[in-house]
Amino acid sequence: MSGSLPDNICDHLWSVQLINLGQNQLDGPIPSKLWQCKELREITLQSNNFRGSIPKSLGNLTYLSKIFFFNNNLEGTIPDEICDLPQLENLALGINNLNGVIPFKLFNKTTIREISLFFNQLSGGLPANIGLNVPNLEYLGVARNNLVAELLPNLSNASKLRDLEMSQNSLTGFLPSTLCSLKNLEYLSLSSNNLTIDASTPQAESTLSCLFNLRKLKGLYLHDNPLNTTIPASRGNLSTSLQDFYLSFSNIRGNIPVDIGNLSSLIALSLEHNQLTGVIPTSIQGLQNLQALYLNDNELQGHIPYELCQLNNLAELRLGGNRLSGSIPSCLGTLSVALRSLSLGSNLLTSKIPSSMWELNHILHLNLSSNSLVGPLSEDIGNLRDVVDMDLSNNYFSGNIPGSIGGLQNMINLSLANNYLQGPIPSSFKTLLSLEFLDLSKNNLSGEIPKSLEALLYLKHLNLSFNKLQGEVPTGGPFKNFSADSFVSNGALCGASRLHVPLCKNRTKVKPNWRKAKYIISGVIPVIFLAAIVLILILCKKRNVEAVRETASLHQVLWRRVSRLELVRATNGFHESNLLGMGGFGSVYRGTLSDGIDIAVKVFNLQLEGAFKSFDKECEMLNNIRHRNLIKIISCCDELDFKALILQLMPNGSLEKWLYSPDHSMNILQRLDIMKHDIFFDCFLSIREQHEWQSSGQYM
Repeated sequence: MSGSLPDNICDHLWSVQLINLGQNQLDGPIPSKLWQCKELREITLQSNNFRGSIPKSLGNLTYLSKIFFFNNNLEGTIPDEICDLPQLENLALGINNLNGVIPFKLFNKTTIREISLFFNQLSGGLPANIGLNVPNLEYLGVARNNLVAELLPNLSNASKLRDLEMSQNSLTGFLPSTLCSLKNLEYLSLSSNNLTIDASTPQAESTLSCLFNLRKLKGLYLHDNPLNTTIPASRGNLSTSLQDFYLSFSNIRGNIPVDIGNLSSLIALSLEHNQLTGVIPTSIQGLQNLQALYLNDNELQGHIPYELCQLNNLAELRLGGNRLSGSIPSCLGTLSVALRSLSLGSNLLTSKIPSSMWELNHILHLNLSSNSLVGPLSEDIGNLRDVVDMDLSNNYFSGNIPGSIGGLQNMINLSLANNYLQGPIPSSFKTLLSLEFLDLSKNNLSGEIPKSLEALLYLKHLNLSFNKLQGEVPTGGPFKNFSADSFVSNGALCGASRLHVPLCKNRTKVKPNWRKAKYIISGVIPVIFLAAIVLILILCKKRNVEAVRETASLHQVLWRRVSRLELVRATNGFHESNLLGMGGFGSVYRGTLSDGIDIAVKVFNLQLEGAFKSFDKECEMLNNIRHRNLIKIISCCDELDFKALILQLMPNGSLEKWLYSPDHSMNILQRLDIMKHDIFFDCFLSIREQHEWQSSGQYM
């Protein structure tokens, strides 16, 4: 039903007692003439789109006892006239845009049973002694407003109160122990205020203790308050009715008491983001109905107790952000039926992931990040078919990324960052069609980025930085939206300039045809072999021709005669500055002939015995030498009292000087370089060839 209500709706309904038009699509203002329905007892307009203010004329309906206007778009203040209705029992105005203060008259009605004003913009405070004049009040809901009070009102006389919801306001002061007198209380919600516990009184710890002992209490929500206290050990019989206990973000310190295991009906226990210390008590196994356990972000130590594995109904387990050590209990795999969320991140856990972890077939959220877990990731990881978020970052995992991850087609967020994973990015990732976040950074991944990842159209965040990836960065699909930050520090990637990588060289990839290749190879090999033989023959012939040319040119030089006078001029009169060295039969000088040729002149000492014989033998030997690594003779000077050989000058000196002289010694790299070019071996071959060529062998 849609549209608006006519203002004269009561013209023909003067005796109507009940109007129920809830949960429709009605809009417009609430009719101002509803007061004409004088017999009206109950009016229900909830869950529509009514706007405007609440008509003050409703105060004229003296029989009206129930008003249900919640979940609309009503504005303005709560009319005082409504508070004057003598039969009023239920006033439900929640989830609107009402403002102003709550009329104190409302708390003077002995008939009132339900006051529901949550989710508005109401301000001001509440009467100090609400309970005095509302003995029949069962429900008071003023959560999510802007109420301010330095002290919570005294509700001790509202003995029938079952549900008190005052969360998300600006209430301050101490948590009153008078709440413990509300024996019929089932739900107490004071979260997200600024309440604390008066530590100066002896009853400080008893405030929480007495609340635990309320026998009908099912839900206790005190989280997000600076309570600054501990969880006391019980001094009485703990409630067996308590199902929800939320005490997170409340500056709770000390240990988790052992007798918390006596809260046998507990379904949710939230103690996260406090300063709890000590160990997780093994008595927690007594919470057989527990479905959610939040102990994350405390200072808990020790091992994860195996007793947790006995909580067969556990759906959420958050132990991250503590100092828990040891290995992950293998028995957690027995929780596969119920467990949906497991968070063990940011602890001190070691060892491998137990194989039973991959038996959690219905897990949705898995966080093992920031521990010291090691080993490869099992292919059985593909058994987690329902997983949506998986964070295994900041560990020491090694080996390849399992290709079976591609089967996790419900995955939205995946992080394997900062591990020691290697090998390629599995091409099976192309089937992760729901993926929005992928972080594989800071590993040792290699190979190319699979072009098939272009199919991940929902991918919004990609980080492949600090790996060893190579090849072209894909350009299609989501890759057109990624920046250079996604690919930083991958030395061999190429692609668009906006990614701060080199441009790729154009190359056409040809798919090998092995069937054709075997015929080509069989024909090419003989050709290559024949060409090699021809090349060898040509080189040998060329080498012989060069040797003949060198020999011919050498003989031509030998016939050049050089006089003693010319040698004296060339060596500055055999001056000491031209002396290169001294041998057994003479001295060697540097010189330059008149035509500019640099020479070395070996002058024989004719006074030494054997000098004549040595001169004759050296002339004959050097005249017959043919090798590129031995010095060439240019000419000789043979006079009666003077004999000399004119040789090609070696400007860098002798090999002996470079090997053994302290002023010219070579380092180890230079010596190895000589060996690499086989100079020593070449010299040896040249001498051996000359020795074999000279049949007498007398020149060795």
